[in-house]
Amino acid sequence: QVQLVESGGGLVQAGGSLRLSCAASGRTDRSYTMAWFRQAPGKEREFVATINWSGGRTYYADSVKGRFTISRDNGKNTVYLQMNSLKPEDTAVYYCAVAFTSRVVVAGQDYAYWGQGTQVTVSS
Repeated sequence: QVQLVESGGGLVQAGGSLRLSCAASGRTDRSYTMAWFRQAPGKEREFVATINWSGGRTYYADSVKGRFTISRDNGKNTVYLQMNSLKPEDTAVYYCAVAFTSRVVVAGQDYAYWGQGTQVTVSS
Protein backbone atom coordinates (compact mmCIF):
# COMPACT_ATOMS: atom_id res chain seq x y z
CA GLN A 1 0.00 0.00 0.00
CA VAL A 2 1.05 3.55 -0.71
CA GLN A 3 -0.43 6.58 1.01
CA LEU A 4 -0.37 9.98 -0.69
CA VAL A 5 -0.98 13.33 0.96
CA GLU A 6 -1.29 16.50 -1.12
CA SER A 7 -0.78 20.03 0.15
CA GLY A 8 -0.30 23.54 -1.15
CA GLY A 9 -3.67 24.28 -2.66
CA GLY A 10 -5.52 27.52 -2.06
CA LEU A 11 -7.07 30.62 -3.55
CA VAL A 12 -5.01 32.74 -5.92
CA GLN A 13 -5.71 35.49 -8.43
CA ALA A 14 -5.35 34.91 -12.13
CA GLY A 15 -1.73 35.25 -13.15
CA GLY A 16 -0.50 34.08 -9.78
CA SER A 17 1.42 30.98 -8.74
CA LEU A 18 1.02 28.02 -6.43
CA ARG A 19 3.23 25.05 -5.61
CA LEU A 20 1.58 21.75 -4.82
CA SER A 21 3.34 18.97 -2.94
CA CYS A 22 2.49 15.31 -2.60
CA ALA A 23 4.26 13.09 -0.07
CA ALA A 24 4.22 9.33 -0.50
CA SER A 25 4.58 6.82 2.32
CA GLY A 26 4.22 3.09 2.77
CA ARG A 27 5.55 0.71 0.13
CA THR A 28 7.81 3.19 -1.60
CA ASP A 29 10.74 0.80 -1.89
CA ARG A 30 10.16 0.32 -5.61
CA SER A 31 10.64 2.77 -8.43
CA TYR A 32 7.41 4.45 -9.44
CA THR A 33 6.04 7.10 -11.73
CA MET A 34 4.09 9.96 -10.20
CA ALA A 35 1.53 12.23 -11.75
CA TRP A 36 -0.94 15.02 -11.15
CA PHE A 37 -4.53 14.93 -12.31
CA ARG A 38 -7.33 17.42 -11.73
CA GLN A 39 -11.09 17.46 -11.68
CA ALA A 40 -13.17 20.59 -12.07
CA PRO A 41 -16.82 20.77 -10.94
CA GLY A 42 -19.07 18.97 -13.40
CA LYS A 43 -16.15 17.71 -15.46
CA GLU A 44 -14.27 14.45 -15.73
CA ARG A 45 -10.87 13.97 -14.19
CA GLU A 46 -8.07 14.98 -16.54
CA PHE A 47 -4.36 14.35 -16.76
CA VAL A 48 -2.05 17.28 -15.91
CA ALA A 49 1.55 16.09 -15.71
CA THR A 50 3.67 13.03 -15.04
CA ILE A 51 7.29 12.28 -14.15
CA ASN A 52 9.21 9.02 -14.11
CA TRP A 53 11.32 7.68 -11.27
CA SER A 54 14.59 9.32 -12.25
CA GLY A 55 12.92 12.60 -13.11
CA GLY A 56 14.48 12.44 -16.53
CA ARG A 57 11.20 12.13 -18.36
CA THR A 58 8.17 14.35 -17.98
CA TYR A 59 5.00 14.86 -19.95
CA TYR A 60 2.36 17.58 -19.75
CA ALA A 61 -1.15 18.19 -20.92
CA ASP A 62 -1.25 20.79 -23.67
CA SER A 63 -3.39 23.03 -21.48
CA VAL A 64 -0.61 23.47 -18.89
CA LYS A 65 2.53 23.12 -21.01
CA GLY A 66 4.86 26.06 -20.46
CA ARG A 67 3.06 27.15 -17.28
CA PHE A 68 3.34 24.12 -14.97
CA THR A 69 6.45 22.20 -13.96
CA ILE A 70 6.49 18.79 -12.32
CA SER A 71 9.48 17.66 -10.28
CA ARG A 72 10.29 15.12 -7.59
CA ASP A 73 12.63 14.51 -4.67
CA ASN A 74 13.04 10.77 -4.20
CA GLY A 75 14.87 11.28 -0.92
CA LYS A 76 11.66 12.79 0.43
CA ASN A 77 9.29 10.59 -1.61
CA THR A 78 7.66 13.81 -2.75
CA VAL A 79 6.43 15.15 -6.07
CA TYR A 80 5.83 18.82 -6.74
CA LEU A 81 3.76 20.81 -9.20
CA GLN A 82 4.83 24.39 -9.71
CA MET A 83 1.94 26.26 -11.28
CA ASN A 84 2.59 29.68 -12.79
CA SER A 85 0.42 32.07 -14.80
CA LEU A 86 -2.67 30.48 -13.34
CA LYS A 87 -5.99 30.91 -15.11
CA PRO A 88 -9.56 30.59 -13.82
CA GLU A 89 -9.92 27.44 -15.90
CA ASP A 90 -7.19 25.83 -13.76
CA THR A 91 -9.66 25.80 -10.87
CA ALA A 92 -10.08 22.17 -9.77
CA VAL A 93 -9.28 19.61 -7.15
CA TYR A 94 -5.76 18.39 -7.86
CA TYR A 95 -4.83 14.79 -7.16
CA CYS A 96 -1.47 13.08 -7.16
CA ALA A 97 -1.13 9.45 -8.14
CA VAL A 98 1.44 6.66 -8.22
CA ALA A 99 2.01 3.98 -10.85
CA PHE A 100 4.56 1.20 -10.39
CA THR A 101 6.11 1.50 -13.81
CA SER A 102 9.25 2.97 -15.32
CA ARG A 103 7.31 4.74 -18.07
CA VAL A 104 5.53 8.06 -18.09
CA VAL A 105 1.83 7.26 -18.41
CA VAL A 106 -1.13 9.57 -18.85
CA ALA A 107 -4.13 7.28 -18.36
CA GLY A 108 -5.68 7.41 -14.93
CA GLN A 109 -6.41 3.69 -15.07
CA ASP A 110 -2.68 2.98 -14.99
CA TYR A 111 -2.31 4.58 -11.56
CA ALA A 112 -2.93 2.35 -8.58
CA TYR A 113 -2.77 4.84 -5.73
CA TRP A 114 -4.36 8.24 -5.34
CA GLY A 115 -4.32 11.04 -2.82
CA GLN A 116 -7.38 12.76 -1.37
CA GLY A 117 -6.86 15.91 -3.41
CA THR A 118 -6.20 19.58 -2.74
CA GLN A 119 -8.41 22.42 -3.93
CA VAL A 120 -6.99 25.07 -6.24
CA THR A 121 -9.20 28.08 -6.94
CA VAL A 122 -8.14 30.81 -9.36
CA SER A 123 -10.16 34.00 -9.28
CA SER A 124 -10.50 36.30 -12.28
